Amino acid sequence: TNKPKGVVSTHKTIAAQITTLLDAWQWSENDAIPLFLPVHHIHGIINILSCGLWGGATVDLFGKFDMPEICAKVAAKRYNVFMAVPTIYVKLLQFFDTLTKDEVEKITAGFRAMRLNISGSAACPVKLFEQWQALTDQVLLERYGMTEIGMGLSNPYVGERRAGHVGQALPGVDAQLFDEAHTPILEENIPGEIRIKGDNVFLEYWNNETATKESFIDGWFCTGDVAVLDKGYFRIMGRSSVDIIKSGGYKLSALEIEGTLLTHDDIAEVAVIGVEDETWGESVSAFVVLKPNKTLTYVDLKGWCDGKMSGYKIPKALHVVDSLPRNAMGKVTKPALKALAS
Repeated sequence: TNKPKGVVSTHKTIAAQITTLLDAWQWSENDAIPLFLPVHHIHGIINILSCGLWGGATVDLFGKFDMPEICAKVAAKRYNVFMAVPTIYVKLLQFFDTLTKDEVEKITAGFRAMRLNISGSAACPVKLFEQWQALTDQVLLERYGMTEIGMGLSNPYVGERRAGHVGQALPGVDAQLFDEAHTPILEENIPGEIRIKGDNVFLEYWNNETATKESFIDGWFCTGDVAVLDKGYFRIMGRSSVDIIKSGGYKLSALEIEGTLLTHDDIAEVAVIGVEDETWGESVSAFVVLKPNKTLTYVDLKGWCDGKMSGYKIPKALHVVDSLPRNAMGKVTKPALKALAS
């Protein structure tokens, strides 16, 4: 969203990021996993490659996400751990629609035989979580992290994994929500910024003393991400800069609105942003990719939303597009959508 900042990590930092996942996700030398995600990103370099090698596991390297080849190896039960971004899981479901019933059964049997499927780097829609479980019997483990901290929060390996939630603090990590006055939030369902402490936290931003100072308050790293505590689990509301829409005195979660819109039968993909508005401060605007041979008007969408979400959350504008702009990790680049909307 802004000019990239170099993150300075130490051997101690990286070791902490790896060992907490070895513990939490129970890595062993018996594990085998494909790596098709970019290794310039924490998901590929730490969660898969570094954890796999540290734990003595087998890591198969791919230059890109080769759908047929990877699915063939899954069907052959080559892997028992699988990690991907939500977009990959969506593309897998779409790929299955092009195959015969027997071909799909062989691949999904391979996924069913795995011990762990993980989704991360972007929010996993509840609908996708449920679709994947229905097809593969795998309950996706969703987690939360970033380059500066590795992983900070995770649903449990053993225990309840909740759709739409990123779990609790990992071993050795302290996580706390704070309000805008920097006061800890102790009540549930009150939005606040996630702040992190622990050996997993980076040292500083490279040659950027100002950014480093601005990112730490009383020893806590300020992530810029907003969440609530929901029955002891963190639920991400979004990035404060792009996913929290300030409209008419309300702070709306774009991710929450997106999750509801994805349950519409004609919508394949969606991204919600806030657009500058003289009356409301910001108004809700939805960009959607429709399923093949489907149409959708704003009037139809507004009528569908009535009763499914509060009136102030209903999009004030609808943009039907062929595709959503995404980065290398499959995450929607919302600043590009803001430029289109303006």
